[in-house]
Amino acid sequence: MLENAISWLRDFIWGVPMIVLLFGTHLFLTFRLKFIQRHTFRAVKLSTQADDGAHGDISQFGALATALAATIGTGNIIGVSTAIALGGPGAVFWCWMTGVFGISTKYAESLLSVKYRVRLKDGSMAGGPMYTIERGLGIKWLAVLFAVFAVLATFGAGCTVQSHAITDVIRTSFGVNPAISGIVVTILTAVVILGGVKQISRVCEKLVPFMALFYIIGCAVILFLNRAFLLPALGTIVTSAFSLKSISGGFLGSAMMIACKYGVARGLFSNESGLGTAPIAAASAQTKNPVRQALVSMTGTFWDTVIVCAITGIVIVSTQLRLPELYVNVKDDALTQIAFSQLPYVGSYVLAIALSIFAFTTILGWSYYGERCVTYLFGAKRVMIYRIIFLVVLFYGAIADLGIIWTFSDLMNGLMAFPNLVSILLLSGVIVKETKHYLWDKHLDEHAPPAPVVDE
Repeated sequence: MLENAISWLRDFIWGVPMIVLLFGTHLFLTFRLKFIQRHTFRAVKLSTQADDGAHGDISQFGALATALAATIGTGNIIGVSTAIALGGPGAVFWCWMTGVFGISTKYAESLLSVKYRVRLKDGSMAGGPMYTIERGLGIKWLAVLFAVFAVLATFGAGCTVQSHAITDVIRTSFGVNPAISGIVVTILTAVVILGGVKQISRVCEKLVPFMALFYIIGCAVILFLNRAFLLPALGTIVTSAFSLKSISGGFLGSAMMIACKYGVARGLFSNESGLGTAPIAAASAQTKNPVRQALVSMTGTFWDTVIVCAITGIVIVSTQLRLPELYVNVKDDALTQIAFSQLPYVGSYVLAIALSIFAFTTILGWSYYGERCVTYLFGAKRVMIYRIIFLVVLFYGAIADLGIIWTFSDLMNGLMAFPNLVSILLLSGVIVKETKHYLWDKHLDEHAPPAPVVDE
């Protein structure tokens, strides 16, 4: 009964209006910001540079690594797999489009987060959509609503989904009992998150580049094996994305809508553009002005969806075309595992290691998001209570059923996205003004006014 209710609400939230709002925001900002995506490679260069003399808790790259840790995770592997299984190959296209145009939204929400961030009495920076909505729009209740949804989302997308993915792949690959691996993951998480954002950032800075490169190398080998099917796979992805014929044989555009629905939903789950989480990490960055960090932050969507998710999708579809017999009666979350089974002897282990590291760093990033939202709602004194609950739920996720967890995660993502997207649209004039001053008028090295000090 509960699962059916959550599933109905998820489907309602992720109906046509949300898809239109999300994609509409991406397109609106892309054109209003003069296709900010064209600055992507400049932004990549900025992400490797330190802003000397800037205020913040962690480096620009540290903030990006923390955000990437939270975004490059199961959404890139299991999420894409599920999207293809439920929405067909066309879901890959819509997932990719969510990333391409989502770069502008990631830029916008990160800019606002830095502009409206505050300094707490302990000296640390705090920001995110809850501060943007309260300080930029003056709508306290909407800010509180976002923070509540975000805290709940950390227990789904950022916690249970990730721990389940780790224990499931370790059980499949190494035969380890999920309860045992769940305990290990919980202990490792506790060791890191108790050190706060600086400790989380240090771990993410080391793990994120390694895990991404490790996974991409594995994908590259599979793509080489499937090289004769790469162009057919791309053709299948594009044609399926715009198919008006339903799977059952009708002609009501159902196939296109299903592909779009699951592609966009999983794309958002993967890159979080418009979700409002990554800006929380951006707010802690040592940066001269909001535009510099916004540029750095938007590269996260580029790496996560435009590169990693696209590669995963092509790996799966090309393998389906090359070895269709392997995909008969397969679970929707196992498509990637089957593709990696092509790697003799090591395939399952490569995927297990990559997925485990992906998911673990995602847990770390989302735990920080939750802490900042709890601080906003209840003050810093309640953070330790949140950490304890987070760790308990983390272990529960290791042994829970995946179906309801994915459904709950999609629901919370949608509920978070709505107030965040509304604030971005209403403050789009501020975004354009800041972009014009710092980027278009070439004042990118100028320091912005310091963040105000506030009570927790």
